[in-house]
Amino acid sequence: MILSDREVRAAIRGGVIGVTPCPPDSDKRWASTTLDLTLADEIRPWLPQGGAGADVIIDPSLPEFNSNQLILERTQPQSCDGEGYVIEPKTLVLGWTTEKIKLPNKSKIGARVEGKSSLARIGIGIHVTAPTIHPGFGEKDGDPNFAGSAIRLEIWNIGPLKIRLKKGMPICQIIFEEVHGIPEGRYSGQFAVQGPS
Repeated sequence: MILSDREVRAAIRGGVIGVTPCPPDSDKRWASTTLDLTLADEIRPWLPQGGAGADVIIDPSLPEFNSNQLILERTQPQSCDGEGYVIEPKTLVLGWTTEKIKLPNKSKIGARVEGKSSLARIGIGIHVTAPTIHPGFGEKDGDPNFAGSAIRLEIWNIGPLKIRLKKGMPICQIIFEEVHGIPEGRYSGQFAVQGPS
């Protein structure tokens, strides 16, 4: 069951969901069943894959494959503050939400991150193949006061236009959903706690 804006705000006030910073109830980023999240300062475009690295094949099926390590090695942080960052056509960059999300496992709340139609119409896809935010996301063992985690976003420009991405712009929307029953284990994979470096 998708939570309404009223239920999400009540869950935030009750500590069942964490959104930091949380926009006020009157903010335009609230819709009936979604909350717009904004783009943080850091964008990580992939480095040109010329030279000897151009022939390297990445094999995610290998047990030792680590996407976080690959991202650190083959992307370069850029700022999208001030003038912003221009994403070229046919390009993939990584970004993060400004807001940190926390979904305690015991709260029985999951979420989905979806793109915004206003961006999709000009060719920008956000988090297209990985919308699920599991219960337990943003929890840190031994630290109940941990504010939560930013959400890493895969940002694709599949259109013909150059698009300027700016810090603080609404970049995606989050939909909170009730999970029936308490999951046996909380999400504790490599993306449970993330954010720009």
